[in-house]
Amino acid sequence: MSDDKEAAKPGFLPIETNWFDRLFISVVIWVALSLFWLRFIEPLGLSVWIAAAISVALGAHIIRKG
Repeated sequence: MSDDKEAAKPGFLPIETNWFDRLFISVVIWVALSLFWLRFIEPLGLSVWIAAAISVALGAHIIRKG
């Protein structure tokens, strides 16, 4: 049985997190960035797939290093 302190990983986020917390933060950022992109950037001609790629890269970084 593992302790929560053992599962928590120190990183650049200002709060103590485990992998699920970092995954949740990544999903929230993905949704927020997608909505922002659809409202302001996509009418300029850039596809929402670019926002998805940015979100995946940012999410992987947050989960790994956060």
